[in-house]
Amino acid sequence: MIIPFRAIHYFSEVARLGSFSKAAERLFVTQSAVSHQVKLLEDYLGHELFIRRGRQLLLSAVGRSYYDKINTPIETIQLATRGIKSGTDGRL
Repeated sequence: MIIPFRAIHYFSEVARLGSFSKAAERLFVTQSAVSHQVKLLEDYLGHELFIRRGRQLLLSAVGRSYYDKINTPIETIQLATRGIKSGTDGRL
């Protein structure tokens, strides 16, 4: 199976913002789309990434560990992309 990069991106936004709704707003998609992508990633990994208690959303131990490992690479990709778009990456 191909690694679900969109699902990873959506998961990281939910983890960072602590909310499916806020992540959906930031990503310009529906809350349902975000929820679906996170579920897809949970199924792919075979672990729940969030603990849902009513309206409260917490990272599970696996979710916290995963987020901690993927956060820096995602930030690096974002910085590299911004640098290229703005022409400040030193190559233009």
